[in-house]
Amino acid sequence: MQRAVVLGGSVAGLLAARVLSDHTDEVVILEPDNLQQGGIAGGAPHRQQLHALLAMGRTQLDRWFPGFTRELVADGARLGTGQAVQFYVDGILRPSVTGVEMIGATRPFLENHVRRRTLLLPNVHLRVGRARDLIFSGSRVCGVRFSPADDSPGTGNEDELDADFVVDAMGRSSRLGTWLQRADWDPAPLSRLRIDLGYATATFHRGDELPDTVIAHSAPGPFSDYQPTLCEPGALTAVEDNRWAVVLAGYSHHRPGRDADGFRARMRRCVAPLREVANNCPMVGDVRPFHFRESQRRNFTRLDRFPGGLAAVGDSVASVNPIYGQGLTLATLQASALSAHLRAGASPHAAAWGYFRRSDAIVNAAWQLATTADLAQPHVTGPYPRGYRLTRWVGDKLTAASVIDPLVNTAFMNVVHMRAHPRTLTRPALLLRAAHVLTGLRRNPPASAT
Repeated sequence: MQRAVVLGGSVAGLLAARVLSDHTDEVVILEPDNLQQGGIAGGAPHRQQLHALLAMGRTQLDRWFPGFTRELVADGARLGTGQAVQFYVDGILRPSVTGVEMIGATRPFLENHVRRRTLLLPNVHLRVGRARDLIFSGSRVCGVRFSPADDSPGTGNEDELDADFVVDAMGRSSRLGTWLQRADWDPAPLSRLRIDLGYATATFHRGDELPDTVIAHSAPGPFSDYQPTLCEPGALTAVEDNRWAVVLAGYSHHRPGRDADGFRARMRRCVAPLREVANNCPMVGDVRPFHFRESQRRNFTRLDRFPGGLAAVGDSVASVNPIYGQGLTLATLQASALSAHLRAGASPHAAAWGYFRRSDAIVNAAWQLATTADLAQPHVTGPYPRGYRLTRWVGDKLTAASVIDPLVNTAFMNVVHMRAHPRTLTRPALLLRAAHVLTGLRRNPPASAT
Protein backbone atom coordinates (compact mmCIF):
# COMPACT_ATOMS: atom_id res chain seq x y z
CA MET A 1 0.00 0.00 0.00
CA GLN A 2 1.06 3.57 -0.61
CA ARG A 3 -1.10 5.24 2.03
CA ALA A 4 -3.45 4.21 4.82
CA VAL A 5 -5.61 6.69 6.73
CA VAL A 6 -6.77 6.19 10.31
CA LEU A 7 -9.76 8.27 11.42
CA GLY A 8 -9.16 9.08 15.09
CA GLY A 9 -6.05 9.38 17.23
CA SER A 10 -6.97 7.73 20.52
CA VAL A 11 -5.49 4.42 21.65
CA ALA A 12 -7.37 2.24 19.14
CA GLY A 13 -6.44 4.50 16.23
CA LEU A 14 -2.82 4.77 17.30
CA LEU A 15 -2.49 0.99 17.55
CA ALA A 16 -4.09 0.56 14.13
CA ALA A 17 -1.55 3.06 12.77
CA ARG A 18 1.28 1.10 14.39
CA VAL A 19 0.13 -2.10 12.67
CA LEU A 20 -0.42 -0.41 9.31
CA SER A 21 3.07 1.09 9.41
CA ASP A 22 4.43 -2.40 8.66
CA HIS A 23 2.37 -2.68 5.48
CA THR A 24 2.26 0.72 3.80
CA ASP A 25 4.56 3.55 2.73
CA GLU A 26 2.64 6.17 4.72
CA VAL A 27 0.07 6.21 7.51
CA VAL A 28 -1.90 9.38 8.17
CA ILE A 29 -3.81 9.73 11.43
CA LEU A 30 -6.63 12.21 10.91
CA GLU A 31 -7.66 13.66 14.28
CA PRO A 32 -9.62 16.85 15.13
CA ASP A 33 -7.40 17.69 18.13
CA ASN A 34 -3.78 18.77 17.83
CA LEU A 35 -2.30 15.90 19.82
CA GLN A 36 1.27 16.96 19.09
CA GLN A 37 0.74 19.89 21.46
CA GLY A 38 0.55 17.45 24.37
CA GLY A 39 -3.23 17.19 24.58
CA ILE A 40 -5.46 14.15 24.33
CA ALA A 41 -8.12 13.29 21.81
CA GLY A 42 -11.21 15.11 23.00
CA GLY A 43 -13.92 12.86 21.59
CA ALA A 44 -14.24 10.71 24.71
CA PRO A 45 -15.29 12.55 27.89
CA HIS A 46 -14.51 9.45 30.00
CA ARG A 47 -10.75 9.75 29.47
CA GLN A 48 -10.24 11.33 32.88
CA GLN A 49 -11.90 8.33 34.54
CA LEU A 50 -9.84 5.49 36.00
CA HIS A 51 -8.98 2.98 33.26
CA ALA A 52 -7.67 -0.53 33.65
CA LEU A 53 -5.18 -2.16 31.31
CA LEU A 54 -5.76 -5.88 31.67
CA ALA A 55 -2.84 -8.30 31.64
CA MET A 56 -3.34 -9.24 27.98
CA GLY A 57 -3.46 -5.58 27.00
CA ARG A 58 -0.10 -4.97 28.66
CA THR A 59 1.34 -8.00 26.84
CA GLN A 60 0.09 -6.73 23.49
CA LEU A 61 1.50 -3.23 24.05
CA ASP A 62 4.91 -4.76 24.77
CA ARG A 63 4.55 -6.72 21.54
CA TRP A 64 3.90 -3.65 19.40
CA PHE A 65 6.22 -1.33 21.31
CA PRO A 66 9.13 -3.39 22.71
CA GLY A 67 10.13 -2.22 26.18
CA PHE A 68 6.85 -0.34 26.65
CA THR A 69 6.24 -1.55 30.21
CA ARG A 70 9.77 -0.64 31.27
CA GLU A 71 9.31 2.81 29.78
CA LEU A 72 6.04 3.39 31.64
CA VAL A 73 7.56 2.32 34.96
CA ALA A 74 10.64 4.49 34.40
CA ASP A 75 8.35 7.48 33.86
CA GLY A 76 6.37 6.92 37.06
CA ALA A 77 3.79 4.19 36.47
CA ARG A 78 3.55 1.26 38.88
CA LEU A 79 3.77 -2.40 37.87
CA GLY A 80 1.69 -4.74 40.01
CA THR A 81 1.89 -8.51 40.20
CA GLY A 82 1.03 -11.22 42.72
CA GLN A 83 -0.46 -9.85 45.94
CA ALA A 84 -0.01 -6.25 44.75
CA VAL A 85 -3.01 -6.86 42.47
CA GLN A 86 -6.08 -7.54 44.62
CA PHE A 87 -9.52 -8.57 43.37
CA TYR A 88 -12.39 -8.79 45.86
CA VAL A 89 -15.82 -10.36 45.39
CA ASP A 90 -18.49 -9.34 47.92
CA GLY A 91 -15.64 -8.11 50.11
CA ILE A 92 -13.75 -11.43 49.98
CA LEU A 93 -10.19 -11.29 48.63
CA ARG A 94 -9.56 -13.72 45.80
CA PRO A 95 -6.35 -15.81 45.82
CA SER A 96 -3.52 -14.06 43.99
CA VAL A 97 -2.73 -15.25 40.46
CA THR A 98 0.85 -15.73 39.33
CA GLY A 99 1.86 -14.31 35.97
CA VAL A 100 -0.73 -11.52 35.98
CA GLU A 101 0.94 -8.12 35.64
CA MET A 102 -1.04 -4.89 35.57
CA ILE A 103 0.11 -1.31 35.05
CA GLY A 104 -0.98 1.42 37.43
CA ALA A 105 -1.30 4.62 35.37
CA THR A 106 -3.90 7.13 34.24
CA ARG A 107 -5.44 6.93 30.78
CA PRO A 108 -3.81 10.20 29.56
CA PHE A 109 -0.39 8.99 30.76
CA LEU A 110 -0.77 5.68 28.94
CA GLU A 111 -2.23 7.29 25.82
CA ASN A 112 0.54 9.88 25.61
CA HIS A 113 3.16 7.11 25.69
CA VAL A 114 1.38 5.11 22.97
CA ARG A 115 1.12 8.27 20.86
CA ARG A 116 4.78 9.16 21.31
CA ARG A 117 5.96 5.69 20.28
CA THR A 118 3.58 5.63 17.30
CA LEU A 119 4.53 9.06 15.98
CA LEU A 120 8.23 8.21 16.27
CA LEU A 121 7.71 5.78 13.39
CA PRO A 122 9.12 7.45 10.26
CA ASN A 123 6.12 6.68 8.04
CA VAL A 124 3.36 7.68 10.50
CA HIS A 125 2.08 11.27 10.48
CA LEU A 126 -0.62 13.16 12.33
CA ARG A 127 -2.88 15.55 10.42
CA VAL A 128 -5.30 17.82 12.24
CA GLY A 129 -8.72 17.67 10.61
CA ARG A 130 -12.21 16.25 10.87
CA ALA A 131 -13.34 13.49 8.53
CA ARG A 132 -16.50 14.42 6.65
CA ASP A 133 -17.04 11.47 4.31
CA LEU A 134 -15.48 8.54 2.51
CA ILE A 135 -14.54 8.58 -1.15
CA PHE A 136 -15.50 5.50 -3.14
CA SER A 137 -14.20 4.01 -6.36
CA GLY A 138 -16.50 1.22 -7.47
CA SER A 139 -16.75 -1.32 -4.66
CA ARG A 140 -13.94 0.02 -2.50
CA VAL A 141 -13.00 3.04 -0.43
CA CYS A 142 -10.23 5.04 -2.05
CA GLY A 143 -9.96 8.09 0.18
CA VAL A 144 -11.33 10.44 2.82
CA ARG A 145 -12.89 13.88 2.56
CA PHE A 146 -12.02 16.12 5.51
CA SER A 147 -12.01 19.72 6.66
CA PRO A 148 -10.20 21.81 9.28
CA ALA A 149 -11.32 20.64 12.70
CA ASP A 150 -13.10 23.90 13.58
CA ASP A 151 -15.03 24.18 10.28
CA SER A 152 -18.71 23.34 9.98
CA PRO A 153 -19.84 20.91 7.25
CA GLY A 154 -20.54 22.46 3.88
CA THR A 155 -18.32 25.53 4.29
CA GLY A 156 -16.33 24.64 1.19
CA ASN A 157 -13.03 24.23 3.03
CA GLU A 158 -12.85 20.50 2.47
CA ASP A 159 -9.82 18.61 1.24
CA GLU A 160 -9.23 15.01 0.19
CA LEU A 161 -6.74 12.28 1.07
CA ASP A 162 -6.23 9.33 -1.27
CA ALA A 163 -5.93 6.01 0.55
CA ASP A 164 -5.50 2.33 -0.18
CA PHE A 165 -6.98 1.50 3.22
CA VAL A 166 -9.07 3.44 5.77
CA VAL A 167 -9.64 2.53 9.42
CA ASP A 168 -12.57 3.95 11.39
CA ALA A 169 -11.38 4.69 14.93
CA MET A 170 -13.93 7.43 15.60
CA GLY A 171 -15.42 5.74 18.66
CA ARG A 172 -19.01 5.26 19.80
CA SER A 173 -20.19 8.29 17.84
CA SER A 174 -18.68 7.02 14.59
CA ARG A 175 -20.41 8.36 11.48
CA LEU A 176 -19.36 5.39 9.36
CA GLY A 177 -22.90 4.00 9.12
CA THR A 178 -24.23 7.29 7.75
CA TRP A 179 -21.44 7.48 5.18
CA LEU A 180 -22.04 3.92 4.05
CA GLN A 181 -25.78 4.54 3.59
CA ARG A 182 -25.04 7.69 1.62
CA ALA A 183 -23.03 5.55 -0.81
CA ASP A 184 -25.74 2.81 -1.00
CA TRP A 185 -24.03 0.38 1.39
CA ASP A 186 -25.77 -1.08 4.42
CA PRO A 187 -24.51 -0.02 7.86
CA ALA A 188 -23.49 -2.70 10.32
CA PRO A 189 -26.41 -3.90 12.50
CA LEU A 190 -26.20 -2.37 15.97
CA SER A 191 -26.80 -4.37 19.17
CA ARG A 192 -27.56 -2.49 22.39
CA LEU A 193 -27.89 -3.35 26.05
CA ARG A 194 -29.10 -0.54 28.28
CA ILE A 195 -27.35 -0.77 31.66
CA ASP A 196 -27.67 2.76 33.16
CA LEU A 197 -24.26 2.73 34.85
CA GLY A 198 -22.77 5.68 36.67
CA TYR A 199 -19.21 5.91 37.90
CA ALA A 200 -16.99 8.63 39.28
CA THR A 201 -13.24 9.07 39.69
CA ALA A 202 -11.31 11.04 42.30
CA THR A 203 -7.58 11.46 42.82
CA PHE A 204 -5.79 11.34 46.18
CA HIS A 205 -2.25 12.07 47.31
CA ARG A 206 -0.31 8.82 47.76
CA GLY A 207 2.10 8.54 50.68
CA ASP A 208 3.56 5.46 52.37
CA GLU A 209 0.19 3.86 53.13
CA LEU A 210 -0.46 0.58 51.29
CA PRO A 211 3.14 0.24 50.06
CA ASP A 212 2.52 -3.24 48.65
CA THR A 213 -0.72 -2.42 46.80
CA VAL A 214 -0.87 -1.31 43.17
CA ILE A 215 -4.46 -2.24 42.26
CA ALA A 216 -7.46 -3.16 44.40
CA HIS A 217 -10.78 -3.95 42.72
CA SER A 218 -14.05 -4.65 44.52
CA ALA A 219 -17.17 -6.04 42.83
CA PRO A 220 -20.45 -7.52 44.03
CA GLY A 221 -20.94 -11.22 43.37
CA PRO A 222 -23.24 -14.18 43.89
CA PHE A 223 -23.23 -13.94 47.70
CA SER A 224 -25.03 -10.56 47.46
CA ASP A 225 -26.95 -11.39 44.28
CA TYR A 226 -24.67 -8.83 42.57
CA GLN A 227 -26.02 -5.93 44.65
CA PRO A 228 -23.94 -3.40 46.68
CA THR A 229 -25.30 -4.69 50.00
CA LEU A 230 -22.14 -6.33 51.35
CA CYS A 231 -19.61 -3.93 49.85
CA GLU A 232 -19.54 -0.88 47.59
CA PRO A 233 -18.17 -1.59 44.10
CA GLY A 234 -15.05 0.36 43.24
CA ALA A 235 -11.33 0.25 42.56
CA LEU A 236 -8.13 2.08 43.29
CA THR A 237 -4.88 2.22 41.37
CA ALA A 238 -1.49 3.62 42.28
CA VAL A 239 -0.67 5.97 39.39
CA GLU A 240 2.08 8.34 38.36
CA ASP A 241 2.99 11.48 40.37
CA ASN A 242 2.45 9.74 43.73
CA ARG A 243 -1.32 9.61 43.44
CA TRP A 244 -4.14 7.19 43.97
CA ALA A 245 -6.89 7.11 41.36
CA VAL A 246 -10.14 5.84 42.86
CA VAL A 247 -13.32 4.97 40.98
CA LEU A 248 -16.73 4.11 42.47
CA ALA A 249 -19.58 2.71 40.43
CA GLY A 250 -23.29 2.08 40.74
CA TYR A 251 -26.30 1.31 38.60
CA SER A 252 -29.52 3.27 38.19
CA HIS A 253 -30.39 5.20 41.38
CA HIS A 254 -27.11 4.11 43.06
CA ARG A 255 -24.88 6.13 40.71
CA PRO A 256 -22.22 8.23 42.51
CA GLY A 257 -22.34 12.01 42.26
CA ARG A 258 -19.91 14.92 42.56
CA ASP A 259 -20.01 15.42 46.33
CA ALA A 260 -16.56 14.81 47.83
CA ASP A 261 -17.86 13.94 51.30
CA GLY A 262 -20.35 11.49 49.82
CA PHE A 263 -17.57 9.94 47.76
CA ARG A 264 -15.42 9.37 50.86
CA ALA A 265 -18.42 7.94 52.72
CA ARG A 266 -18.92 5.36 49.96
CA MET A 267 -15.20 4.51 49.99
CA ARG A 268 -15.53 3.73 53.72
CA ARG A 269 -18.18 1.13 52.85
CA CYS A 270 -15.79 -0.57 50.43
CA VAL A 271 -12.87 -2.96 50.97
CA ALA A 272 -9.93 -2.21 53.26
CA PRO A 273 -7.56 -0.54 50.74
CA LEU A 274 -10.20 2.00 49.72
CA ARG A 275 -11.10 2.64 53.35
CA GLU A 276 -7.42 3.26 54.09
CA VAL A 277 -7.17 5.90 51.37
CA ALA A 278 -10.47 7.51 52.36
CA ASN A 279 -9.33 7.88 55.97
CA ASN A 280 -5.73 8.99 55.44
CA CYS A 281 -5.19 10.65 52.06
CA PRO A 282 -6.11 14.19 50.94
CA MET A 283 -8.20 14.45 47.78
CA VAL A 284 -6.61 16.27 44.85
CA GLY A 285 -9.10 18.12 42.66
CA ASP A 286 -12.78 17.34 42.18
CA VAL A 287 -14.86 14.19 41.87
CA ARG A 288 -15.60 13.58 38.18
CA PRO A 289 -18.77 11.56 37.47
CA PHE A 290 -19.72 9.91 34.17
CA HIS A 291 -22.92 8.26 32.96
CA PHE A 292 -22.66 5.20 30.69
CA ARG A 293 -26.16 4.45 29.44
CA GLU A 294 -25.70 1.41 27.24
CA SER A 295 -23.26 -1.12 25.85
CA GLN A 296 -23.27 -1.39 22.09
CA ARG A 297 -21.60 -3.28 19.27
CA ARG A 298 -21.69 -3.10 15.50
CA ASN A 299 -21.93 -6.55 13.92
CA PHE A 300 -19.98 -6.21 10.67
CA THR A 301 -19.90 -9.97 10.04
CA ARG A 302 -23.70 -9.99 9.69
CA LEU A 303 -23.47 -7.91 6.51
CA ASP A 304 -23.76 -9.57 3.10
CA ARG A 305 -21.54 -7.03 1.38
CA PHE A 306 -19.01 -4.46 2.48
CA PRO A 307 -16.70 -2.12 0.59
CA GLY A 308 -13.04 -3.00 0.22
CA GLY A 309 -10.28 -0.91 1.76
CA LEU A 310 -12.16 -0.28 5.01
CA ALA A 311 -12.04 -1.56 8.59
CA ALA A 312 -13.14 -0.40 12.04
CA VAL A 313 -11.52 -0.71 15.47
CA GLY A 314 -12.11 0.18 19.11
CA ASP A 315 -15.40 1.66 20.25
CA SER A 316 -16.43 2.04 16.61
CA VAL A 317 -16.96 -1.73 16.78
CA ALA A 318 -17.84 -2.39 20.41
CA SER A 319 -18.18 -0.37 23.60
CA VAL A 320 -18.95 -2.56 26.62
CA ASN A 321 -19.56 -1.81 30.29
CA PRO A 322 -16.36 -0.04 31.39
CA ILE A 323 -16.33 -1.48 34.92
CA TYR A 324 -14.88 -4.70 33.46
CA GLY A 325 -11.88 -2.78 32.07
CA GLN A 326 -11.97 -4.43 28.64
CA GLY A 327 -11.86 -1.38 26.34
CA LEU A 328 -8.13 -0.74 26.09
CA THR A 329 -7.32 -4.43 25.88
CA LEU A 330 -9.92 -4.93 23.14
CA ALA A 331 -8.16 -2.22 21.14
CA THR A 332 -4.80 -3.98 21.45
CA LEU A 333 -6.26 -7.32 20.38
CA GLN A 334 -8.07 -5.78 17.42
CA ALA A 335 -4.76 -4.30 16.30
CA SER A 336 -3.27 -7.78 16.40
CA ALA A 337 -6.27 -9.09 14.43
CA LEU A 338 -5.67 -6.43 11.78
CA SER A 339 -2.01 -7.42 11.64
CA ALA A 340 -2.89 -11.10 11.20
CA HIS A 341 -5.30 -10.21 8.40
CA LEU A 342 -2.72 -8.18 6.50
CA ARG A 343 0.10 -10.67 7.11
CA ALA A 344 -2.11 -13.40 5.63
CA GLY A 345 -1.73 -11.68 2.27
CA ALA A 346 -5.22 -10.19 1.99
CA SER A 347 -5.61 -7.49 -0.64
CA PRO A 348 -6.19 -4.11 1.02
CA HIS A 349 -8.64 -3.26 -1.76
CA ALA A 350 -10.90 -6.24 -1.01
CA ALA A 351 -13.49 -6.40 1.75
CA ALA A 352 -11.66 -7.09 5.03
CA TRP A 353 -13.76 -10.10 6.03
CA GLY A 354 -10.72 -11.88 7.47
CA TYR A 355 -10.13 -8.99 9.85
CA PHE A 356 -13.77 -8.69 10.85
CA ARG A 357 -14.03 -12.41 11.61
CA ARG A 358 -10.94 -12.24 13.82
CA SER A 359 -12.20 -9.08 15.52
CA ASP A 360 -15.64 -10.64 15.98
CA ALA A 361 -14.19 -13.59 17.91
CA ILE A 362 -12.50 -11.16 20.33
CA VAL A 363 -15.56 -8.94 20.69
CA ASN A 364 -17.86 -11.94 21.20
CA ALA A 365 -15.78 -13.06 24.19
CA ALA A 366 -15.80 -9.61 25.79
CA TRP A 367 -19.49 -9.04 25.03
CA GLN A 368 -20.47 -12.42 26.50
CA LEU A 369 -18.54 -11.82 29.71
CA ALA A 370 -19.86 -8.28 30.21
CA THR A 371 -23.49 -8.77 29.24
CA THR A 372 -23.90 -11.98 31.24
CA ALA A 373 -22.84 -10.03 34.33
CA ASP A 374 -24.93 -6.97 33.43
CA LEU A 375 -28.09 -9.03 32.96
CA ALA A 376 -27.81 -10.09 36.61
CA GLN A 377 -28.88 -6.55 37.54
CA PRO A 378 -32.64 -6.36 38.16
CA HIS A 379 -33.07 -3.12 36.18
CA VAL A 380 -31.39 -4.60 33.06
CA THR A 381 -34.22 -6.28 31.20
CA GLY A 382 -32.55 -7.87 28.20
CA PRO A 383 -32.47 -8.94 25.48
CA TYR A 384 -31.35 -12.24 27.01
CA PRO A 385 -29.16 -14.42 24.78
CA ARG A 386 -29.96 -18.07 24.16
CA GLY A 387 -28.88 -20.20 27.09
CA TYR A 388 -28.53 -17.23 29.43
CA ARG A 389 -29.97 -18.95 32.51
CA LEU A 390 -27.52 -21.86 32.24
CA THR A 391 -24.60 -19.53 31.51
CA ARG A 392 -25.51 -17.38 34.50
CA TRP A 393 -25.89 -20.41 36.79
CA VAL A 394 -22.49 -21.80 35.79
CA GLY A 395 -20.92 -18.37 36.11
CA ASP A 396 -22.31 -17.93 39.62
CA LYS A 397 -20.90 -21.28 40.72
CA LEU A 398 -17.48 -20.62 39.23
CA THR A 399 -17.34 -17.15 40.80
CA ALA A 400 -18.24 -18.54 44.21
CA ALA A 401 -15.61 -21.29 43.91
CA SER A 402 -12.96 -18.87 42.66
CA VAL A 403 -12.88 -16.91 45.92
CA ILE A 404 -11.63 -20.05 47.68
CA ASP A 405 -9.74 -22.21 45.22
CA PRO A 406 -6.55 -20.89 43.55
CA LEU A 407 -6.85 -23.18 40.52
CA VAL A 408 -10.44 -22.15 39.77
CA ASN A 409 -9.52 -18.53 40.38
CA THR A 410 -6.58 -18.72 37.97
CA ALA A 411 -8.84 -20.06 35.21
CA PHE A 412 -11.47 -17.41 36.02
CA MET A 413 -9.02 -14.50 36.12
CA ASN A 414 -7.35 -15.59 32.88
CA VAL A 415 -10.72 -15.02 31.23
CA VAL A 416 -11.22 -11.69 33.04
CA HIS A 417 -7.78 -10.56 31.81
CA MET A 418 -8.61 -11.74 28.27
CA ARG A 419 -5.73 -14.22 28.32
CA ALA A 420 -8.21 -17.08 27.73
CA HIS A 421 -11.59 -17.45 26.01
CA PRO A 422 -14.71 -17.81 28.21
CA ARG A 423 -15.30 -21.30 26.82
CA THR A 424 -12.26 -22.49 28.80
CA LEU A 425 -14.45 -22.15 31.90
CA THR A 426 -16.69 -24.96 30.65
CA ARG A 427 -13.97 -27.64 30.79
CA PRO A 428 -15.41 -30.66 32.68
CA ALA A 429 -12.39 -30.96 35.01
CA LEU A 430 -12.75 -27.31 36.06
CA LEU A 431 -16.50 -27.61 36.61
CA LEU A 432 -16.03 -30.75 38.72
CA ARG A 433 -13.39 -29.02 40.80
CA ALA A 434 -15.68 -26.03 41.31
CA ALA A 435 -18.50 -28.33 42.42
CA HIS A 436 -16.18 -30.00 44.94
CA VAL A 437 -15.07 -26.61 46.28
CA LEU A 438 -18.68 -25.44 46.66
CA THR A 439 -19.56 -28.53 48.68
CA GLY A 440 -16.94 -27.50 51.20
CA LEU A 441 -17.98 -23.86 50.94
CA ARG A 442 -21.50 -24.65 52.08
CA ARG A 443 -20.07 -26.23 55.21
CA ASN A 444 -17.59 -23.38 55.90
CA PRO A 445 -18.72 -20.07 54.36
CA PRO A 446 -15.86 -17.59 53.80
CA ALA A 447 -15.53 -14.59 56.07
CA SER A 448 -15.97 -11.21 54.40
CA ALA A 449 -12.83 -9.12 54.13
CA THR A 450 -14.87 -5.98 54.89
